[in-house]
Amino acid sequence: MTTSDEDLARAAAGGDQDAFAALLSRHYDRLFRLCFRLTGRAAEAEDLTQDICLALPAKLAGFRGSARFSTWLYRVTVNAAHDRRRRAATRSRAAEGWGDWEINRQATITETAREIDWLTQAMATLPDDLRDTIALTMEDEMTHAEAAEILNVSEGTVSWRLSDVRKRLRALHERELTQ
Repeated sequence: MTTSDEDLARAAAGGDQDAFAALLSRHYDRLFRLCFRLTGRAAEAEDLTQDICLALPAKLAGFRGSARFSTWLYRVTVNAAHDRRRRAATRSRAAEGWGDWEINRQATITETAREIDWLTQAMATLPDDLRDTIALTMEDEMTHAEAAEILNVSEGTVSWRLSDVRKRLRALHERELTQ
């Protein structure tokens, strides 16, 4: 006489490893097929089936025997598939957010590189004294006083040169926009 699934489930819940092995032997293929139907992909079905098998010993403590074991196992499987889909959707939403962030970051990097290239080319058109002045003071590298000392000019001359640089670069930019 064959032991019922319900009796095996109760024994397995009590720690009987042979009973647990017998349950898996009886239901593994059906469990995998259901997982495959729920996920639509063999690799996902294998992962889900393995996850269920790993969680099953702990879950068996909740098996009350009011329904057939196969019905209870299918409910556990459907719940596990729903949980897996929810986790995947959450990860996907999180990844999408990072994807948008990365796209924006790359666009900013590209735009900054374009601006630096333009500025480098524009600076090459400036007279040497203006180019030296902007190179020393660009990005708050040096104060006007420090640049004046290095260039051996007055601080006012540095300020005037920077004003002239801004005018020339603005005019160059406007000419390029109208072309």
